[in-house]
Amino acid sequence: MSHPQSYEILVIPQFTDAKEADASGTGRTIRSAVVEATGATGESGYPRYAGEGMVADIDPATHTVEAILVDGSELDYGLTARISERPVRENHGPDNRVPDNHVTEPSVPENHTDG
Repeated sequence: MSHPQSYEILVIPQFTDAKEADASGTGRTIRSAVVEATGATGESGYPRYAGEGMVADIDPATHTVEAILVDGSELDYGLTARISERPVRENHGPDNRVPDNHVTEPSVPENHTDG
């Protein structure tokens, strides 16, 4: 089975409303990293990925982070690790594409006057 060569992992605070046990939401991403396949299998039995201070075992079938260390430590209570839904670009270079919702303003010559 072929596994993706890289993922972007997001570390996000996970909040739970004490009034409603099922109500939960996520905060903003507090850290992210692009991790690359190492070719090894982690202790969880899933492929191991590493990069930018993170080492993670990721289930390629469900895109779930099964185990993670951030800067050599486990995540603090209340934090969760998720895979970004945005695909990781292979070249990691600048993105020069114009967004679909971008409106280009017409250019005005420098010597143009309204009068």
